[in-house]
Amino acid sequence: MPLQPKLTRFNQNVLSKYQIYNSIFMTLPFDTITKTGALLPLFHETCQKGFENGQNPTQIVETFFEKYQARRSDESQKNLLFRFIQYIERQVVLFDAIEDAAFSTVNNMDGIGTLRSLKESTTADGKLEKLRKSLEDFKVRIVLTAHPTQFYPGSVLGIITDLSEAIKNNNLLRINDLLAQLGKTPFFKHEKPTPYDEAVSLIWYLEHVFYQSFGKIYDYIQQNIFDDQEIENNIINVGFWPGGDRDGNPFVTPEITLKVANRLKETIIKNYYRDVRRLKRKLTFKGVEEVINYLETELYNMVLKQETDLTLEGFIDNLKQIKSTLINKHQSLYLEEINSLLNKIKLFGFHFSNLDIRQDSRAHDKVFNTMVDALIENGSDIFPKNYHDLSEKEQVQLLSKIKGKVDLSLIKDEDALKALKTIEVIKTIQENNGERAANRYIISNNQTTLNVMQLFAMLKLVAFHDKLTVDIGPLFETITDLENAHLVMEELYTNPDYSAHLQSRGNKQTIMLGFSDGTKDGGYLMANWAIYKAKERLTEVSRNYDVTVIFFDGRGGPPARGGGKTHNFYASLGPTIEDKEVQLTIQGQTISSNFGTLDSSQYNLEQLISSGLHNSLSDADLRMVPQNRKVMDNLANLSYQAYSNFKKHEKFIPYLEHMSTLKYYAKTNIGSRPSKRGKSEGLVFEDLRAIPFVGSWSQLKQNVPGFFGVGTALKYYEDNDQFDKVVTLYKSSSFFKTLIENSMMSLSKSFFDLTKYMSDDKEYGEFWNIIYDEFKTTKRLILKLTGYQELMQEEPAGKASINVREAIVLPLLTIQQYALKKIQELEKQGVTEGEEVEVYQKMVTRSLFGNINASRNSA
Repeated sequence: MPLQPKLTRFNQNVLSKYQIYNSIFMTLPFDTITKTGALLPLFHETCQKGFENGQNPTQIVETFFEKYQARRSDESQKNLLFRFIQYIERQVVLFDAIEDAAFSTVNNMDGIGTLRSLKESTTADGKLEKLRKSLEDFKVRIVLTAHPTQFYPGSVLGIITDLSEAIKNNNLLRINDLLAQLGKTPFFKHEKPTPYDEAVSLIWYLEHVFYQSFGKIYDYIQQNIFDDQEIENNIINVGFWPGGDRDGNPFVTPEITLKVANRLKETIIKNYYRDVRRLKRKLTFKGVEEVINYLETELYNMVLKQETDLTLEGFIDNLKQIKSTLINKHQSLYLEEINSLLNKIKLFGFHFSNLDIRQDSRAHDKVFNTMVDALIENGSDIFPKNYHDLSEKEQVQLLSKIKGKVDLSLIKDEDALKALKTIEVIKTIQENNGERAANRYIISNNQTTLNVMQLFAMLKLVAFHDKLTVDIGPLFETITDLENAHLVMEELYTNPDYSAHLQSRGNKQTIMLGFSDGTKDGGYLMANWAIYKAKERLTEVSRNYDVTVIFFDGRGGPPARGGGKTHNFYASLGPTIEDKEVQLTIQGQTISSNFGTLDSSQYNLEQLISSGLHNSLSDADLRMVPQNRKVMDNLANLSYQAYSNFKKHEKFIPYLEHMSTLKYYAKTNIGSRPSKRGKSEGLVFEDLRAIPFVGSWSQLKQNVPGFFGVGTALKYYEDNDQFDKVVTLYKSSSFFKTLIENSMMSLSKSFFDLTKYMSDDKEYGEFWNIIYDEFKTTKRLILKLTGYQELMQEEPAGKASINVREAIVLPLLTIQQYALKKIQELEKQGVTEGEEVEVYQKMVTRSLFGNINASRNSA
């Protein structure tokens, strides 16, 4: 039977089921307010018609109460709005669960981009051997971060999982119970989570999803591409930031880092224990039973933190002994299960996930200078007394050859001591869990060679005296830093001592390139193009010095932060960019939507592997021709100029501060980090964190970071009768095509009718119109460029999913804007505190959750 179109499969398996189960959900009595479920559809209809007729959120809410609930008191009206919020949050979860349940039906699990498809196409093209060779040194690493774009409590994650399973099995009684449970389970936290809480939440995915999906993928590669032969390369692994990322997060302490590493080890041991228990029921043969009993006992002791002599190497050796006995004496019975467990041990070791440490270069600089001062004051000869008077070049030379040990009791500054003790903790984690457990340190906001060498010296002086088993990864973020990145790296590559360190690490250098501050700093097109060019320059300089550069992308999830259709992005890079490894950060909704279930995790990971291998397997040369580069350069510069002028507008910061939800992000308690970097009272652009910044535009349904400047840049070519040059670029450059497709997603999630009332505002009307005009220009010209009649025309199922989600949260957005307007009106009357202000502030904060969770990629 032929496969139906993806949109048909979506409508049948997602939309229809949502309508059925939502109607059940709406009849369940969750609270003391009667008829909430019956009234919400009426409110939804009022919102739709109201915006169509040009009404503002206040008029819509007032119309609803006049028409349907005229007798309610003011307090009762507010209570009903809070109940609507509560219901809508749970509608989002219901839709998530239904989409998750239908994932393998809506998406073709053997289609283009999957491993099966890759194997079949390479076999047909006579490239199977080339594929094997590529897989022998190619890697994909997804790095889970705790950046706060979504944070369902563990209880809700469990309900989503159970609900998806019940929906898959059409178990109506179970679905009914779970919907009732969902209605009564709290969604928000009264206190901010600690970094450890964040780690535990994300370890849930490692334990319940990644352990299985990663193992399944690796098994498939070994069995079907390598014909059951041993593979040296582990190909896929997972990185982890919660508990290790201290950039701007004062709550991440050395103790927390160690505690998270221990939790990771405990969790992987539990998973191994469960697998061994299952194997024990099967391996009841002579010469095998004794060994499996021993492993079960020792793993159990490890789980209970009791004395054990089982090491990682011992675990592997015992399983290999079982494997040998099965082959030689028991006709290879259950051999596949033993191979599968050995593969998981290869992937996860005793560490489960590679815990990265990250800190800002400016914080390092303070710590480093504090340490130097303390040592000099106490008569240490590690640093000369005139160290601070040396030139930067002289300091780099001195740090390259640094020797000695720092006595941490000499350091009295608390922040400096925390940072230096973290280095000790890295060493401890390596000793307890294996080197892979914590062997990378990211320097965010890296600007100079000295930034790298300061960390290089601290690592060696504090804990790694004999051999430095930590990779240092500079993160270049701003447009200026991206332009200079290759110069910094050349200085490092030509430094004999740093070069020797690289040689000891396999001549591999990790470089992280961040989209967050890049987009905030330079706008959408410039940030993406600046990173593309930086990668080209960094690839060239690295190859010149025989170093394999590994690019680690801070892609996140939203197109506004460089995410979007991530696998398309990796498949679009040409031979001028090193592609031995694909590494990227994922967070929030991107974790739950792309990797939250076994099916979605396997599918999206396979897509990443296939797209990452695309360039090495393809005969096509994707490098940009000079004429296209010239157009791309010009588009990026025009866009950058437009975005920079917009950012300099006197109302830019006040608009975010007074008309958006920016200041409410800190109150959601979905992340442990402060919502801004600095300690200034007022709002300073440089202090803004990228996620609240992007998220605030998303809540306004304006999505500025995903499109602003694109329309202006395209219009230049239209006005000068050269639009054909951009069309040529779009048709011949996969990279540019991917950028435009991702920007389309941001435009699709924009809804300016929500905030149209702002156009008449005396203070902010002109600023709102600047944004709206750019939106209209960008939308018109992207449609002209692509030849589409509507946005995302080529992705009807994706567009349908977005439309359903946007429809679900429309009443939520209306309530949010209604509450914001009420707060603004009260402020104009000089009322900035009191019960009424607090109620509306709470309404804004509570409405954030459903909107954030519904976005799935915050753009």
